[in-house]
Amino acid sequence: MALNIKPLADRVLVEPVEAETKTASGIIIPDNAKEKPQKGTVVAIGNGKKDEPLTVKVGDTVLYGKYGGTELKLEGKDYLMMRESDILAII
Repeated sequence: MALNIKPLADRVLVEPVEAETKTASGIIIPDNAKEKPQKGTVVAIGNGKKDEPLTVKVGDTVLYGKYGGTELKLEGKDYLMMRESDILAII
C-alpha cells in the first residue's frame, strides 16, 4: 500500500509497532496502562538536507525517543512524523 505523503527535508514517517497487550507471564495490560511504543518501521523519507543525506531507508526498523515526533492518523492508521535526528538507532 502506497501512502500519499512525502516528508520534506530530513523528516521521516514511522509506523509505530503495536503496544504489548500482555506481559510475559500472561497478564493482560489495560489500554490506559500501556507504554507508548519506542520502536517502529520507516514507511517514507524526505530527500535529506543539502549536505546531509539521510541514513535511514524505507523498511528499516528504528528506535526513537518516547516523546519524539508528531502523531498523525492517515487512512485509519497511526504514524509519527519526526526528524532523522530523533531516531536513536536502526535495528
